[in-house]
Amino acid sequence: MVVTFLGTGTSTGIPFIGSNHPVCLSNDYKDKRLRSSIKIDIENKTFIIDCGPDFRQQMINSNCRKIDAIFFTHEHSDHTAGLDDIRPFCFRDGEIPIYAHERVINNLSTRFGYIFNDDHKYPGSPSIKINLIEPDKPVVFSGIQIIPIDYLHAKLQVYGYRINGFAYLTDLKTISSSELDKLNNLDVLVLNCIRINEHFSHLNLKEALDLISIIKPKKTYLTHISHLLGFHEEVSKTLPENVFLSYDGLTLNIS
Repeated sequence: MVVTFLGTGTSTGIPFIGSNHPVCLSNDYKDKRLRSSIKIDIENKTFIIDCGPDFRQQMINSNCRKIDAIFFTHEHSDHTAGLDDIRPFCFRDGEIPIYAHERVINNLSTRFGYIFNDDHKYPGSPSIKINLIEPDKPVVFSGIQIIPIDYLHAKLQVYGYRINGFAYLTDLKTISSSELDKLNNLDVLVLNCIRINEHFSHLNLKEALDLISIIKPKKTYLTHISHLLGFHEEVSKTLPENVFLSYDGLTLNIS
Protein backbone atom coordinates (compact mmCIF):
# COMPACT_ATOMS: atom_id res chain seq x y z
CA MET A 1 0.00 0.00 0.00
CA VAL A 2 1.25 3.48 -0.90
CA VAL A 3 -0.22 6.50 0.89
CA THR A 4 0.32 9.98 -0.56
CA PHE A 5 -0.51 13.09 1.46
CA LEU A 6 -2.25 15.34 -1.07
CA GLY A 7 -2.80 18.08 1.51
CA THR A 8 -2.02 18.42 5.21
CA GLY A 9 -3.44 21.81 6.14
CA THR A 10 -6.50 22.90 8.06
CA SER A 11 -9.56 24.55 6.49
CA THR A 12 -7.73 27.76 5.54
CA GLY A 13 -4.55 26.11 4.34
CA ILE A 14 -1.09 27.57 4.87
CA PRO A 15 -0.31 30.33 4.16
CA PHE A 16 -3.43 31.82 5.73
CA ILE A 17 -4.68 34.51 3.33
CA GLY A 18 -3.33 37.96 4.21
CA SER A 19 -1.42 36.73 7.27
CA ASN A 20 1.98 38.02 8.35
CA HIS A 21 2.45 35.12 10.77
CA PRO A 22 6.03 33.81 10.46
CA VAL A 23 4.89 30.32 9.45
CA CYS A 24 2.80 31.81 6.64
CA LEU A 25 5.90 33.65 5.39
CA SER A 26 8.14 30.57 5.59
CA ASN A 27 10.16 29.54 2.54
CA ASP A 28 10.18 25.90 3.66
CA TYR A 29 7.94 23.92 1.29
CA LYS A 30 6.90 21.74 4.23
CA ASP A 31 5.21 24.79 5.78
CA LYS A 32 2.98 25.28 2.73
CA ARG A 33 -0.14 23.14 3.17
CA LEU A 34 -3.15 22.54 0.95
CA ARG A 35 -6.41 21.32 2.51
CA SER A 36 -6.24 17.80 3.98
CA SER A 37 -6.69 14.79 1.71
CA ILE A 38 -4.87 11.54 0.99
CA LYS A 39 -4.49 9.10 -1.89
CA ILE A 40 -4.21 5.37 -1.22
CA ASP A 41 -2.86 3.01 -3.87
CA ILE A 42 -3.46 -0.63 -3.02
CA GLU A 43 -3.78 -3.76 -5.19
CA ASN A 44 -4.02 -1.70 -8.40
CA LYS A 45 -6.84 0.41 -6.94
CA THR A 46 -6.67 4.12 -6.11
CA PHE A 47 -8.80 5.54 -3.30
CA ILE A 48 -9.11 9.19 -2.36
CA ILE A 49 -10.19 10.28 1.10
CA ASP A 50 -11.83 13.73 0.82
CA CYS A 51 -11.68 16.10 -2.14
CA GLY A 52 -11.54 19.67 -0.91
CA PRO A 53 -11.13 23.00 -2.72
CA ASP A 54 -7.50 22.24 -3.65
CA PHE A 55 -8.39 18.91 -5.27
CA ARG A 56 -7.53 19.86 -8.87
CA GLN A 57 -4.07 21.08 -7.92
CA GLN A 58 -3.52 18.01 -5.75
CA MET A 59 -4.32 15.70 -8.65
CA ILE A 60 -1.85 17.57 -10.85
CA ASN A 61 0.84 17.63 -8.14
CA SER A 62 0.54 13.88 -7.53
CA ASN A 63 0.18 12.97 -11.23
CA CYS A 64 -2.93 10.97 -10.36
CA ARG A 65 -4.26 9.23 -13.47
CA LYS A 66 -7.29 7.36 -12.11
CA ILE A 67 -9.66 7.20 -9.15
CA ASP A 68 -11.49 4.01 -8.27
CA ALA A 69 -13.47 5.42 -5.32
CA ILE A 70 -13.77 8.47 -3.08
CA PHE A 71 -14.44 8.21 0.65
CA PHE A 72 -15.71 11.27 2.50
CA THR A 73 -15.07 11.89 6.18
CA HIS A 74 -17.76 14.58 6.56
CA GLU A 75 -19.44 17.42 4.71
CA HIS A 76 -17.33 20.48 5.59
CA SER A 77 -16.18 22.38 2.52
CA ASP A 78 -12.47 21.86 3.10
CA HIS A 79 -13.19 18.15 2.61
CA THR A 80 -15.81 18.23 -0.17
CA ALA A 81 -15.68 21.45 -2.22
CA GLY A 82 -13.61 19.89 -5.02
CA LEU A 83 -16.22 17.32 -5.99
CA ASP A 84 -16.83 18.93 -9.40
CA ASP A 85 -13.14 18.51 -10.24
CA ILE A 86 -13.49 14.74 -10.59
CA ARG A 87 -14.97 15.42 -14.06
CA PRO A 88 -11.81 14.59 -16.09
CA PHE A 89 -11.67 11.17 -14.44
CA CYS A 90 -15.35 10.59 -15.24
CA PHE A 91 -14.92 11.70 -18.86
CA ARG A 92 -12.20 9.10 -19.28
CA ASP A 93 -13.33 6.21 -17.06
CA GLY A 94 -17.05 6.67 -16.38
CA GLU A 95 -18.82 6.97 -13.04
CA ILE A 96 -16.86 7.06 -9.80
CA PRO A 97 -18.23 5.42 -6.64
CA ILE A 98 -18.44 7.75 -3.66
CA TYR A 99 -18.84 6.55 -0.08
CA ALA A 100 -20.17 8.64 2.80
CA HIS A 101 -22.65 8.87 5.64
CA GLU A 102 -26.23 9.45 4.45
CA ARG A 103 -26.17 12.92 6.03
CA VAL A 104 -23.13 13.83 3.95
CA ILE A 105 -24.75 12.59 0.74
CA ASN A 106 -27.83 14.68 1.49
CA ASN A 107 -25.65 17.73 2.08
CA LEU A 108 -23.72 17.21 -1.15
CA SER A 109 -26.91 16.67 -3.15
CA THR A 110 -28.11 20.09 -2.00
CA ARG A 111 -24.86 21.87 -2.72
CA PHE A 112 -24.15 20.02 -5.98
CA GLY A 113 -27.69 19.49 -7.19
CA TYR A 114 -26.62 19.51 -10.85
CA ILE A 115 -24.54 16.38 -10.14
CA PHE A 116 -27.05 14.45 -8.04
CA ASN A 117 -30.37 15.33 -9.72
CA ASP A 118 -30.84 12.73 -12.47
CA ASP A 119 -33.93 14.54 -13.79
CA HIS A 120 -32.02 17.78 -14.31
CA LYS A 121 -28.44 16.58 -14.58
CA TYR A 122 -26.19 19.15 -16.17
CA PRO A 123 -24.40 17.79 -19.28
CA GLY A 124 -20.72 17.34 -18.56
CA SER A 125 -21.13 17.14 -14.80
CA PRO A 126 -19.40 14.33 -12.88
CA SER A 127 -20.88 10.84 -12.97
CA ILE A 128 -21.05 9.24 -9.53
CA LYS A 129 -22.38 6.11 -7.89
CA ILE A 130 -23.66 6.75 -4.36
CA ASN A 131 -22.82 4.31 -1.56
CA LEU A 132 -23.94 4.88 2.03
CA ILE A 133 -21.63 3.99 4.91
CA GLU A 134 -23.04 2.74 8.19
CA PRO A 135 -21.18 2.26 11.49
CA ASP A 136 -19.83 -1.23 12.09
CA LYS A 137 -20.36 -2.21 8.44
CA PRO A 138 -17.02 -2.42 6.62
CA VAL A 139 -16.93 -1.56 2.94
CA VAL A 140 -15.47 -4.25 0.69
CA PHE A 141 -14.19 -2.88 -2.62
CA SER A 142 -12.68 -5.43 -5.03
CA GLY A 143 -11.77 -7.60 -2.06
CA ILE A 144 -10.23 -4.72 -0.08
CA GLN A 145 -11.82 -4.12 3.31
CA ILE A 146 -12.25 -0.50 4.46
CA ILE A 147 -13.39 -0.18 8.07
CA PRO A 148 -15.20 3.05 9.05
CA ILE A 149 -14.17 4.61 12.36
CA ASP A 150 -16.94 6.69 13.95
CA TYR A 151 -16.12 9.76 16.10
CA LEU A 152 -17.04 13.37 16.81
CA HIS A 153 -15.75 16.70 15.47
CA ALA A 154 -17.23 18.86 18.24
CA LYS A 155 -20.84 17.60 17.91
CA LEU A 156 -20.60 16.54 14.26
CA GLN A 157 -20.27 12.86 13.37
CA VAL A 158 -17.22 12.05 11.21
CA TYR A 159 -15.83 8.86 9.67
CA GLY A 160 -12.20 7.92 9.65
CA TYR A 161 -11.06 4.82 7.78
CA ARG A 162 -8.84 1.81 8.40
CA ILE A 163 -7.32 -0.36 5.67
CA ASN A 164 -5.18 -3.23 6.93
CA GLY A 165 -2.60 -1.75 9.32
CA PHE A 166 -3.24 1.86 8.26
CA ALA A 167 -5.81 4.30 9.65
CA TYR A 168 -6.69 7.87 8.70
CA LEU A 169 -8.47 10.00 11.32
CA THR A 170 -8.99 13.67 10.65
CA ASP A 171 -11.22 16.31 12.26
CA LEU A 172 -11.39 14.25 15.43
CA LYS A 173 -12.07 15.68 18.88
CA THR A 174 -13.60 12.77 20.83
CA ILE A 175 -13.85 9.04 20.19
CA SER A 176 -15.49 6.22 22.11
CA SER A 177 -13.64 3.24 23.58
CA SER A 178 -15.53 0.88 21.27
CA GLU A 179 -14.23 2.74 18.21
CA LEU A 180 -10.73 2.82 19.67
CA ASP A 181 -10.88 -0.97 19.77
CA LYS A 182 -11.00 -0.91 15.95
CA LEU A 183 -7.56 0.73 15.94
CA ASN A 184 -5.54 -2.00 17.63
CA ASN A 185 -2.23 -3.13 16.11
CA LEU A 186 -1.79 -0.28 13.65
CA ASP A 187 1.41 0.08 11.68
CA VAL A 188 0.65 3.68 10.70
CA LEU A 189 -1.88 6.13 12.12
CA VAL A 190 -2.63 9.50 10.53
CA LEU A 191 -4.22 11.85 13.06
CA ASN A 192 -5.32 15.48 13.05
CA CYS A 193 -3.44 18.02 15.16
CA ILE A 194 -4.40 21.62 14.54
CA ARG A 195 -2.28 23.74 16.90
CA ILE A 196 -0.63 24.06 20.33
CA ASN A 197 -3.56 25.67 22.15
CA GLU A 198 -6.83 23.86 22.73
CA HIS A 199 -9.47 23.92 19.99
CA PHE A 200 -13.21 23.27 20.36
CA SER A 201 -13.47 20.70 17.55
CA HIS A 202 -9.94 19.47 16.81
CA LEU A 203 -7.17 17.82 18.77
CA ASN A 204 -4.36 20.09 19.82
CA LEU A 205 -0.82 18.73 20.13
CA LYS A 206 -1.14 17.50 23.72
CA GLU A 207 -4.47 15.80 23.03
CA ALA A 208 -3.10 14.17 19.89
CA LEU A 209 -0.08 12.80 21.74
CA ASP A 210 -2.28 11.57 24.59
CA LEU A 211 -4.51 9.71 22.12
CA ILE A 212 -1.49 8.24 20.36
CA SER A 213 -0.29 6.86 23.70
CA ILE A 214 -3.65 5.06 24.03
CA ILE A 215 -3.81 3.68 20.47
CA LYS A 216 -0.11 2.78 20.39
CA PRO A 217 0.51 2.58 16.64
CA LYS A 218 4.03 1.82 15.45
CA LYS A 219 4.18 5.23 13.74
CA THR A 220 1.94 8.29 13.64
CA TYR A 221 1.83 11.16 11.16
CA LEU A 222 0.03 14.34 12.20
CA THR A 223 -2.12 16.20 9.66
CA HIS A 224 -4.80 18.92 9.36
CA ILE A 225 -2.22 21.36 10.67
CA SER A 226 -2.61 25.14 11.00
CA HIS A 227 0.10 27.77 11.05
CA LEU A 228 -0.47 28.03 14.81
CA LEU A 229 1.22 24.67 15.39
CA GLY A 230 4.52 26.25 14.36
CA PHE A 231 7.30 25.66 11.85
CA HIS A 232 7.50 22.12 10.50
CA GLU A 233 11.21 21.78 11.22
CA GLU A 234 11.01 23.17 14.77
CA VAL A 235 7.92 21.21 15.84
CA SER A 236 9.34 17.98 14.39
CA LYS A 237 12.28 18.18 16.80
CA THR A 238 9.94 18.18 19.81
CA LEU A 239 7.93 15.06 18.91
CA PRO A 240 8.37 11.52 20.24
CA GLU A 241 10.56 9.32 18.08
CA ASN A 242 7.60 7.49 16.49
CA VAL A 243 5.52 10.63 15.79
CA PHE A 244 6.05 12.82 12.71
CA LEU A 245 4.53 15.85 11.03
CA SER A 246 3.17 15.03 7.60
CA TYR A 247 3.64 17.44 4.70
CA ASP A 248 2.15 17.84 1.25
CA GLY A 249 3.57 15.29 -1.16
CA LEU A 250 4.88 12.92 1.53
CA THR A 251 4.59 9.30 0.39
CA LEU A 252 4.52 6.28 2.70
CA ASN A 253 5.09 2.68 1.63
CA ILE A 254 3.18 0.46 4.04
CA SER A 255 3.54 -3.31 3.81
